[in-house]
Amino acid sequence: MNSRHRSIVSNVVPVLLLLAYSMFGSFAHAQEQGMTHEHMHEHMHSASSATTPESPSTGNPLIDEMLQLDTAFREIVSAVAVRDSKRVHAAIHSLHGTMERTHEGVHQGTVKLEKNAAKLGTFVSMDKHFHAELEMLAVDAEKNNEKGLLMRTKKLLDGCVQCHAMFRK
Repeated sequence: MNSRHRSIVSNVVPVLLLLAYSMFGSFAHAQEQGMTHEHMHEHMHSASSATTPESPSTGNPLIDEMLQLDTAFREIVSAVAVRDSKRVHAAIHSLHGTMERTHEGVHQGTVKLEKNAAKLGTFVSMDKHFHAELEMLAVDAEKNNEKGLLMRTKKLLDGCVQCHAMFRK
């Protein structure tokens, strides 16, 4: 295996492991929130679940955003693995408006953090930074920057793990 392939493998494997962690965490979290298997199945297998603002709502914009991120990141990781930057860009595009709905929920009081609720400002800051990184991932996709896509996808998934460690029970 040449150094280029080793580099790709060394970057993709951690991303896939983080994706697996996030997938199982999303299911457990959704069940803790009282979502039925049918509702989770609808979110996970509906092609439009991450692309339309009319998607079924859980009543909590943060959970809605997490479900949409879960769907989008499955697509992003898959697309990065096969070097399909157009799919990466489309998956990112499907997330437009999710941050704004979550932040609106923060201001309206419909977003409740399970852990460290007093650090809501930190959560909002982390969320803004995360979405800024998503925009940079979109730039990497537009430029077909394979190395950037790998590195930034891993960085974003690391951010998911850090946020969940701080704010999820």
